Amino acid sequence: MAPRKSSSPRKRDKPLRKSTGKRTIQVKVPDAPHAPELVIITGMSGSGKASVLKAFEDLGYYCVDNLPVELIPRFAEMALQSAEIRRTALVVDVREGSKLEQLPGILKAVRRLIPTRVAFLEASDAVLLRRFSETRRPHPLGTDAPVNASLKAERRHLASIRALADFVIDTSKFNVHELRAHITERFREQASEKSILVSCVSFGFRQGVPEEADLVFDVRFLPNPHFVPEFRPLTGRDPRVAKYIRSFPQTKEFIRRISDLLIYLLPHYIHEGKSYLTISFGCTGGQHRSVMIAEEVGKRLHQAGYRVKVAHRDMPK
Repeated sequence: MAPRKSSSPRKRDKPLRKSTGKRTIQVKVPDAPHAPELVIITGMSGSGKASVLKAFEDLGYYCVDNLPVELIPRFAEMALQSAEIRRTALVVDVREGSKLEQLPGILKAVRRLIPTRVAFLEASDAVLLRRFSETRRPHPLGTDAPVNASLKAERRHLASIRALADFVIDTSKFNVHELRAHITERFREQASEKSILVSCVSFGFRQGVPEEADLVFDVRFLPNPHFVPEFRPLTGRDPRVAKYIRSFPQTKEFIRRISDLLIYLLPHYIHEGKSYLTISFGCTGGQHRSVMIAEEVGKRLHQAGYRVKVAHRDMPK
């Protein structure tokens, strides 16, 4: 339930928090009026819903964590009637128990009142298990069953809600800061159309292809600096090695063609709702060619206006 307004003055740019048992209400009053909007955040436990809600709070949304589903229509009416509280965001998840089954019907009614979007957060079972292990927190469905069994039950329970989502965000590849940055980029006013986060990763086929790779390019067709004695202990980040690899015409042609292809593809990935793309470049050991190519392609994508991070999985430290 929404907190009562305080009669004492408070600064408008600082959030107000109020705890009501297990439910935490976070409020940040926007500095200027906006069109009414409701964002419902839901998804798997451990997928980052708390971090996403914090990002919305920082954007000026009136935020509520774990709002009872039967109060969502009243919450929407508040956003319509209030002169100050217009953009709103709330978290609804399996903590609601059996009442969560009412959400599809409630959502249908609320969408007739106010523009509403549903964001469903998820992650791979391996990532969720690791997060639960790191935080040592029990799964909301209880401690009677192992966490992996609870996650499977939760996925079944949320399947119908996931089908109603306007967009699904897989947070497996995000850390906390990257996730909040992605939400900020996606929902701030006049958000960039290039909000996808691109990760350019170099690797060595000797150690296997990265599991998280969305696209894999084999650059073993390029001449190998490993056979040049003075380059053997260096990496593809060394200017001398990079100059050597770049000196071959097939290198320049490959970088140009791959960069043009990716710049063509990325808007289509964004249109389909993809928020994170991992592009992997592999050579034999992951030390020279793949490193140089990942750096060069990353620079070109950055120059094209995309958010890019470059990582070298197998490059010697």
